[in-house]
Amino acid sequence: MLRWCSLLVIFAISLHALSDAKVLKRADAFMKSNTKSEYFRAYNDYKNIYLRSIMSDNKTLKIQALKGIVKSGNKLHIDVSKYSRELATIKSKTSYIAPKSKTIADNKKNTKVKIKSSHKLQSIYWKDERLVLEFDKKLKQNQINYFTLYDSKKQKYKYVFDIHASMLIKSKKLKKDGISRIKLAQFDTKTIRLVIENNKKTKIRYKQSGNKILINMGKSNKAIADKYISPSRGAKVIVIDPGHGGKDPGAVGYKNYREKIVVMQIAKELQKILKNRGYKVYMTREKDKFIKLSKRTAYANKKNADIFISIHANAVGEKNAKKVNGIECYFLSPSKSKRASRVAEKENKADMSDMNRYGKKSFLNFLNHHKIVASNKLAIDLQRGMLGALNKKYKNVHDGGVREGPFWVLVGAQMPAVLVEVGFISHPKEARRLVNRDYQKRLATGLAFGIERYFKNNR
Repeated sequence: MLRWCSLLVIFAISLHALSDAKVLKRADAFMKSNTKSEYFRAYNDYKNIYLRSIMSDNKTLKIQALKGIVKSGNKLHIDVSKYSRELATIKSKTSYIAPKSKTIADNKKNTKVKIKSSHKLQSIYWKDERLVLEFDKKLKQNQINYFTLYDSKKQKYKYVFDIHASMLIKSKKLKKDGISRIKLAQFDTKTIRLVIENNKKTKIRYKQSGNKILINMGKSNKAIADKYISPSRGAKVIVIDPGHGGKDPGAVGYKNYREKIVVMQIAKELQKILKNRGYKVYMTREKDKFIKLSKRTAYANKKNADIFISIHANAVGEKNAKKVNGIECYFLSPSKSKRASRVAEKENKADMSDMNRYGKKSFLNFLNHHKIVASNKLAIDLQRGMLGALNKKYKNVHDGGVREGPFWVLVGAQMPAVLVEVGFISHPKEARRLVNRDYQKRLATGLAFGIERYFKNNR
C-alpha cells in the first residue's frame, strides 16, 4: 500500500481567473436547469470554489461551496457524504456575500491580501532582447520592489526584483550572453523573486506596462533562449493510452465495431496533432497488443509524463443501445455513483491481477487530494474541447459530463490522469460517427485543444 501511495506527487493548484462571486453565480445558474450536464458543471464549479476557500481560509465561502456540492451531488447521485459531514461540523451559518466596493482606506488596509491572492505569473519570455514577465492581470507599481546587492568577497553584483504575486510556472534558470546567472523562483507564499547576477556592474532598466514587466539588461547582450521560455510545448510530455488491445477487444458494439480499434485510430490522430504542435508524445501501445493496466501508468511514470490520457469507448446492452449515448471524462477517485461504478467495472474487468479488490479500495481512499484536483481540471478541459470541436459540424452531440470513478488504469499515475469515453459504440448513430475518419479527427482536435487549455491555465 505504501509503495502505491508513495508514487503520488503534489501538483500545484491553479485557480481560474473568474472571481469567487462570479463562479458561484454561474454554478447557481447551472443548478436552475433540468439537465444532468448542467448539474455536473455546477458540481465542478462548487468543488473549485471549495478548494479556493481552503487556500484562502474563508469559512463563509467554504459553507457556500459545501452547500452547492451537496445539492448538486445529490442531484447526480454522487456520494457527497463527507462534504455533508464537514458542512454539519461548521458552526457558522454565514452565507458568502460578494465583496462590496471599498473605500480608499479599505483598499490601503487590505493591499497585501489582495496582491497575494489575485496576481499570478503566467509566462516569461524574451522579446527584442528584453526579458518579459507576463501576469494574469494588470500590475500596480507598488507590487514591484527592485534593489541591488554587491558581494565584495565574490565580487558579484545582484539585481533583485521582488514581485508580490505567485507563479503558475515552474522555477526557471534563464541564460543571456554577458550575464552570469538569471534565476526566477517563488521566494515565499506571496513573493516571486527574480535575481540577475553578474561579475561586473550592469545597467538594468525595467518598465511596468499593464500586466507585464519588461526588463533590459545592458545594451548589446543577445538572448540565448527560445522566444517563449514558458509555456514550452517541447518541454511537455504527454502519454496517450489507447484502451484495451490484443486479446482484450474492449466493447463490441453496433455492427460489431470493436472498441480497441476505434480508440487506437483516435489516439493516433491525437498523437499526430500533438507532435505537430511540438509536444513530446508517447503511446502505451502502437499496435494491437494486450498490456496490463498497471503497466500503462508505469510507462507514463517512466517517461516523466506531465499528463496521462486513456482513451476508451463506452457501451450498454442491446436493450438500451438506442437510448444511451454521449461523451464523458472520468478522473480517479473513490466515487460510488452508480454510473461511474458501472463504467469502471467494464473498463477494469480485463485485468484485475495486480491488486486485490480490498487493496484497490483502500488505495483509493488514500488518493492524493491535489492530484484529484489536477485530474478534475484536466477532465473538464478535455470535455469542453471535444464538445466544442464536434458541435461545429455535428448535431446532437450529447454531453455526458465530467465524472469521478475507480478506474484501475489510472491508479499509480504520478501525474494528472483522465479516462476519456469518446462515445457509446453500442449506439447506432454514435457508433457510425466513431468509425468515421472526419469525426475521429475532430475528436482528436478537441482533445488537443483541451490539453492546450489545461497547460495554459495550470503552468
